[in-house]
Amino acid sequence: MISGKTRLIAHVGYPTESFKAPLIYNPWFEKNGVDAVVVPMGVKAEDFPAVLASLRKFTNLHGALITMPHKVAVVGMLDEASTAVKIAGSCNALLLRADGSLLGDMFDGAGFVRGLKRKGLALVGTSCLIVGAGGVGSAIAASLAAEEPAAITLFDTDAAAAAGLAARIREHYPRIDVRIGSNDPAGYALVVNGTPLGMKPGDPLPVDPSRLSPGTFVGEVVMKQEITPLLQAAKDRGCRYQVGTDMLFEMIPAYLEFFGFGSATPDELRAVARVSY
Repeated sequence: MISGKTRLIAHVGYPTESFKAPLIYNPWFEKNGVDAVVVPMGVKAEDFPAVLASLRKFTNLHGALITMPHKVAVVGMLDEASTAVKIAGSCNALLLRADGSLLGDMFDGAGFVRGLKRKGLALVGTSCLIVGAGGVGSAIAASLAAEEPAAITLFDTDAAAAAGLAARIREHYPRIDVRIGSNDPAGYALVVNGTPLGMKPGDPLPVDPSRLSPGTFVGEVVMKQEITPLLQAAKDRGCRYQVGTDMLFEMIPAYLEFFGFGSATPDELRAVARVSY
C-alpha cells in the first residue's frame, strides 16, 4: 500500500516495457516492511535533463534507478560521483540527499561480476572480450578490471567510445593489457554482450556464435527474455552462460545498501520476485 509517507524511487529510462526491477524490489519491500516503492518512469533522451531537474524537487523522492538511454548522460548532472562512476563513465543509481544534491553510483558491473564469481568463473589472469562500450559495457569493464584479468579487448561500433573506455581502464589498471579489437569471440575465456542487441526481434547477434568455443563463458545484459538469441546460440555451442537478470539480482543488494534499506541475498530476492517474460 502506497501512503503519503512512502519513499519513491524513480526507475527512469525508455522504453519501460522490459523493466524488471519493480517486479523484484517492490515484493521485497512489501515482505520486509519497507515503506518504499519503485515506479517506472518513461523518459526519452531529449527530455531527460528537464525531468531530472524536476525530480530533484520531489520531497518524497528517495532516489532513482537510471537505465538506458540515460546512464552516460546523467554523469554530467551529478553533484558527487563514486569512483565506479568515474571509471565507467556511466551511472545507474541516484540518491537524493537532504540538501537536494544528487550522489551517483554504478552497480551494473558489480552485479555482473558477482554473478560470474558465484558461478565459479575464475577471472584473475583470464582474457575477456566486451562488446559494447556504452553505459553497461563500460561498467562491466570497470568491475572486471578490478578482478585483475590478464587482458581485456573492447569492441564498439563507436570507435571513440571504445578508445575512451580503454584509456580510463589503463589509467586505473595499468598492468592489464587493454586493447581495441574486433567482435570476433574466438580465443576468449569470457565474452560479454554489453549492447542492447537482442532487445528487438531481428536484431543481429553481437558476435558470431560459430566462433565460440565450448570453453568460453558468455555473459548477457539484455533482459527482454531469459534466453536471448545470443544465449541460445551459446548453449547450442556448449558454452556456460549468464542471463541478463542474474546481473540484476546480484546488484540489487548493493542498491539496497546504497539507499539505506538494508540488504538481501539474491536467493531472498528471487523467492519473492514476480519477474516474467
